[in-house]
Amino acid sequence: MLVGDLITDEIPPLKITDTVEMALDWMEQFKVSHLAVVNNRELIGIVAEADLMDYESPDEPINKSKLPLLKPIIHHYQHTYELVKLMSSLNLTLIPVLDDKEMYKGCITLKGIVQNLSNMTAVQNPGGVIVLELNQNDYSVTQIGNIVESNDAKVLSLHVSSQPDSMKLEVTLKLNREDLSGILQTFTRYNYTVKATFHHGDYDTDMKDKLNEFLHFLNI
Repeated sequence: MLVGDLITDEIPPLKITDTVEMALDWMEQFKVSHLAVVNNRELIGIVAEADLMDYESPDEPINKSKLPLLKPIIHHYQHTYELVKLMSSLNLTLIPVLDDKEMYKGCITLKGIVQNLSNMTAVQNPGGVIVLELNQNDYSVTQIGNIVESNDAKVLSLHVSSQPDSMKLEVTLKLNREDLSGILQTFTRYNYTVKATFHHGDYDTDMKDKLNEFLHFLNI
């Protein structure tokens, strides 16, 4: 999925002549802690709620203020992994997106990313989950996929994580079947270590609850 697929037009950018007070009102209205600032379609930067809250002249326009403005750069043709990495590193709740001519194209919110990650990880789809633990040298997407498909099942999503200073990988598979018994037996036969399993929608329910809690937190 590309950055351009996540752009929303629900949150307009601030103009440089908009006031600090207006920026705070919009942040409260749209439930974000950052907003883009543009001059026509040129991106000037983004303002943060923490800086606005401490500003002594709320009626002052942004272009007359001495507010610090971040200017993170992300383009509509980049991959969402780069987007998530940038937003995470800067702790942003909103990021502006540029087009091919370096002009403002729209923005993406943290809430929007969470909702799309829910779709990307197939949380809404019924099925079961298997968590494997294996050495990095033993990791083969092809073999894992063949094991699953040999049991008449499909991989809906796959996530790989690793721990620092470790040669171990944790591979989480979301499958389109809730009955995992045959698949688990095959993984065991191929000497895979099954770290955890979630049957009959347990994982789906848990993930949905976590996502709903996070979305509720963003709305506070």
